[in-house]
Formats: sequence, C-alpha cells, structure tokens
Amino acid sequence: MANPEPEIRPELSIKAGALIVGTGRSDYPNQVNNLLAFPGIFRGAIDANATKITENMKMAAAKAISEYIKTSDLNVNNILPSNLDSKVAIKVAKYVKLQAIKDNVVRN
Repeated sequence: MANPEPEIRPELSIKAGALIVGTGRSDYPNQVNNLLAFPGIFRGAIDANATKITENMKMAAAKAISEYIKTSDLNVNNILPSNLDSKVAIKVAKYVKLQAIKDNVVRN
C-alpha cells in the first residue's frame, strides 16, 4: 500500500499469481485510500459523542465499506467504492456511531 513506490508493483503481484491486487496508487485499480474511512469514522464518533475510537469502531467502518459496493459490481478490478463517493462516509458514520454506543464509549 506504500505510495508512490509500493513494496511490490501491482503488475508483478499479478504475474506472481495474485488474483486481486490493492494499491495505494491512484493510477491502478483498487486504490485503498483512507479517504474511504476517516470522514465517516470521525462523523460517527462525533454523532455518538464518543470519548475514543475503538478497534470495534474501526472494524464497523470496514464492514460498512465492504457492504457498500454491490455484489453485481464486484470484479478483480473493482473491490472498493469510489474514493469520491460521499455516500460512503454516511454509511460509515452510521455503523461507527452504533458501534460506539455498543462499546459504551459515549459521553452522556
């Protein structure tokens, strides 16, 4: 996921047998970018009045992202929603807020 020079170039990963490759680079498919998670994590934490961000809240964000893309749209070059889709943050925020409440890290 290193950017601009990954630990292994995506084309070398595919040549070595990888079926799906993620990268931190925007010039390859499946760019993994924290932009998918952070706006929603922070919004969810603020909405819940959370006192901290737990590992479970981060996992909730990952689950929201993984559920966002339609199964019919999935393929080896399309495993993540677009970094520019603002609706991802809304779903992430909802999941994170609910998890903060479950984790009992909210200030009343």
